[in-house]
Amino acid sequence: MKIILTGVSCVGKSTIGKMFADKVGYSFFDFDYEVENYFKRPISFLKRDFLTEHSYRNKTRVVLSKILEENEDNFIIAMPPSGLMDYYWKIIKQDDSLVTVVLKDRAKNILQRIRFYDDNSNPIEVELSKESESYYLKEISLDIEYFGRTYNRANYQYRIDGKSASEVVDDLVALLFP
Repeated sequence: MKIILTGVSCVGKSTIGKMFADKVGYSFFDFDYEVENYFKRPISFLKRDFLTEHSYRNKTRVVLSKILEENEDNFIIAMPPSGLMDYYWKIIKQDDSLVTVVLKDRAKNILQRIRFYDDNSNPIEVELSKESESYYLKEISLDIEYFGRTYNRANYQYRIDGKSASEVVDDLVALLFP
């Protein structure tokens, strides 16, 4: 089985995807990492070359195609929030063997997991003020609404509702491997 996980930033795609892959003995690909590896540049620098996210997805679709072409089956890919949009979706919908799963959670739960990275994709510690928390809560809510339209394309939508990553993995195993 070939599984694509997507959802808004910090919902847990990479953490859950890696744990899920380990549990079922699948290969795991973090799309952002694969993009950086393919283009030999951090995403923040790569995105500066493009006027829009749309043009960025057009350029990076080659990475998704490469993963799909080089791997016959039994893998999980953690895609960005735009994982079911335009250029990515055109590739995904052509492969009937792909199973798409959207991970969803409440904005307040996602805020608790928010992570920050510098321009070189290194994690950094950021202490959020009440004002910053309010700002990010609003931004997460807007992302949930914006990307939610394309998430209706997915085969499955799974609500995390604050569960631990291991609980989510167990639920996904039960859902996809009955």
